[in-house]
Amino acid sequence: MSTQPAAPTGAAPQPLVVRTVALDTLGAPGGDADPADLLSLLPAGAPLAWVRRGDGLVAWGEALRFEVTGATRFEDAERAWQGVLAHAIVRDEVRVPGTGPVAFGSFAFDDDSLAGGVVVVPRVVVGRRGPHCWLTTITPDAQLGPAPTLADVVGARTAPVPPGEVEYRDGAVSADGWRDVVAQGVAAIRAGEVDKVVLARDVLARTQRPLDARWALHRLAADYPQCWTFSVDGLVGATPELLVRSEKGLVQSRVLAGTIRRTGDDDADVARAAILARSSKDLEEHEYAVQSVAHALEPFCSSTNVPDVPFVLHLPNVLHLASDVTGVLAAPAGSAAGGSAGSAQHPSSLALAAALHPTAAVCGTPTVAARDLIRRIEGMDRGRYAGPVGWFGADGDGEWGIALRSGAIDPDDSRRVRLFAGCGIVAASDPAAELAESQAKLVPMRHALAGTPD
Repeated sequence: MSTQPAAPTGAAPQPLVVRTVALDTLGAPGGDADPADLLSLLPAGAPLAWVRRGDGLVAWGEALRFEVTGATRFEDAERAWQGVLAHAIVRDEVRVPGTGPVAFGSFAFDDDSLAGGVVVVPRVVVGRRGPHCWLTTITPDAQLGPAPTLADVVGARTAPVPPGEVEYRDGAVSADGWRDVVAQGVAAIRAGEVDKVVLARDVLARTQRPLDARWALHRLAADYPQCWTFSVDGLVGATPELLVRSEKGLVQSRVLAGTIRRTGDDDADVARAAILARSSKDLEEHEYAVQSVAHALEPFCSSTNVPDVPFVLHLPNVLHLASDVTGVLAAPAGSAAGGSAGSAQHPSSLALAAALHPTAAVCGTPTVAARDLIRRIEGMDRGRYAGPVGWFGADGDGEWGIALRSGAIDPDDSRRVRLFAGCGIVAASDPAAELAESQAKLVPMRHALAGTPD
């Protein structure tokens, strides 16, 4: 596959007009929708979402779209977005992170992937952040019109349609075949090729009816409130791993590595959490991931905080070792004495995501050797699985997760969904245990596709 960069496709036919207005907690005057229940506002078909514990963004429509490929996909997407912003007409009456011009993005794991990347600029965005609720409209109109209301953009909404019966079959390799892949990874580690490698497994699902992404989103958000539930260009999931959040000069990355399955018995799971916290195998795996994030952030930050020990994140299906790495972005060049106001900016959240990706938590270490090993033994194009997914705004702030525990809806057949899970492999990994872990990590998406509520 070629790694030659391609110019972004998509162009702004004329300046975009962006208008953000505040909503009260009961919706706009005259409306009966509550923006606190963000997912309920989404129409059927190509929903965009990034929500956690009721806060976040939902969006629909497509004002602009940029598609990028190759090793320069992040830079190309950034350049296209900045080109749009340079000519946009903006009135933002709220001014909190997520207001004004906003774009959603999803990018391939590998430079060589045919999936490349996509940035979608929606026509309508509804957001909630603590006490603030807002509505943003993005149109190619030549001038600002009257302030929009929620009633103007939210028409009659149908309930999400259940997908019906779901059939599963092997993806690129069978379950037994994937154990052999893990064994190859362990052998490569013991031979000194890499210290850690993250191997992905895919499973193909076929639903009885076309998958309504809203159905999966509602179930994921309800079942996994600790996660960031997302939907971008057919990629749907709930990730517990925050690649990077950038907000007003502060950055955070939630690093996960080291996993143990839950049993369903609370007392037993408390004991398992203690085992995980002392596991030399899992602590080794986690340390690689934390150090890769800290090392990638260091050039951008004046200070960073790296926890000495991880905490245990409890999810319904698994327990993870987790660390929140934080930092303060260094003053950008040109902002010190002698620099003019506004002459420089911090790197955008997308630029930070590009610098961080791929971390040891989704690729391995050393990065280049681990990625080469993945290409050699995994037997599939991961597409956008384990790549950055999220949103960013005009000021560069935004949130990017890692598209873990996700499902990719086939654009040519919406009854076909490719589910993914990945496991970190170190020298002490056991192929049978890693297969069981991958099955546990497939639980969120399998449950999200269940045809009827529990």
